[in-house]
Amino acid sequence: MKTVKQNELSVDPDSGRKVRLIFSGLLLLVVIFLILDIFLGSVSIKPVDVIRAIFTNSHGDFETIILKFRLPKAITALTVGVALSLSGLQMQTVFRNPMAGPDVLGISSGASLGVAFVILGFSSNITPESLNGLGNWILVTASWVGAGAVMLLIMIISSRVKDIMTILILGIMLSAGISAVVTIMQYFSNETMLKAYVIWTMGSLGNLTVSQLNVLLISVSAGIILSLFSSKMLNALLLGENYAGSIGLNVKFARAVIFASTSIMAGSVTAFCGPIGFIGIAVPHIVRILFKTSDHKVLIPGTILMGGVVMLFSDIVSQLPGSESVLPVNAVTSLIGIPVVIWVILRNRKYTGSF
Repeated sequence: MKTVKQNELSVDPDSGRKVRLIFSGLLLLVVIFLILDIFLGSVSIKPVDVIRAIFTNSHGDFETIILKFRLPKAITALTVGVALSLSGLQMQTVFRNPMAGPDVLGISSGASLGVAFVILGFSSNITPESLNGLGNWILVTASWVGAGAVMLLIMIISSRVKDIMTILILGIMLSAGISAVVTIMQYFSNETMLKAYVIWTMGSLGNLTVSQLNVLLISVSAGIILSLFSSKMLNALLLGENYAGSIGLNVKFARAVIFASTSIMAGSVTAFCGPIGFIGIAVPHIVRILFKTSDHKVLIPGTILMGGVVMLFSDIVSQLPGSESVLPVNAVTSLIGIPVVIWVILRNRKYTGSF
């Protein structure tokens, strides 16, 4: 495992212009993909009709498609990309593991278990779409608790086991164990609840109600604020917990803040959109390579923008513009993320910000 040097935590002043240029480019891509995600879809709508639907009260079919479906879905895609990417970045830093991510270490599985208790654990027909008001918070809180419990368990294991591959294997085994529990719950659930849960596991950005989208935005915003607050803590932890403690960092408090941020973001996304894989692993690596730094004051905003770009692009591809078919977004993110992960594993050349 590579030891990160102190001077690697700052961006070379000479490269400041390049960093600003990259940020500008990413921001432009976010805007472009956000617009494309609204303008393109399985139903072909002329650009002028899209603009009219957004800015006028025509109350036509196009307005319903744009305002009730495409616009909320685009906002959801942007939010999901930011949340999962930041979660992956924080986990990779805390665990000092380049393959750490919400789906690999079982965090998403823990969140899924919390959702399963809500959907499958009650005799009434509860589905994510049927929940409103307080019910949304019950669903997302259960997801937070499940994600947080798995994160805590993985952290306890990592404090005793230093080998990266062993931790990954244990995370996979833990995920498999959670899946077994969920399978048992599915076996004893009725047909309606089982169908609702299976559809939820496929991952979707377009099934959120207005109240659910509001809860997702509030939750992820809280997680982002905690993440921005923890940038200095993450930089210190990247140099090692012993070093972080020697410079006065309260390591337990830092872990609690980072755990809370990650659990809130990953849990919220899983609760309402289902398990979405590989975004949390791949995006942080792309950002590190792009900026060539391990300074989280740069990585965090870079990850926010890149996560939004990748997820919006995935949503556009999943809609198969001009076609009536819509692919599961989870399949698209996997096709994008898997090559990046394989490339990181096989890559021998070190770059700044690697582990």
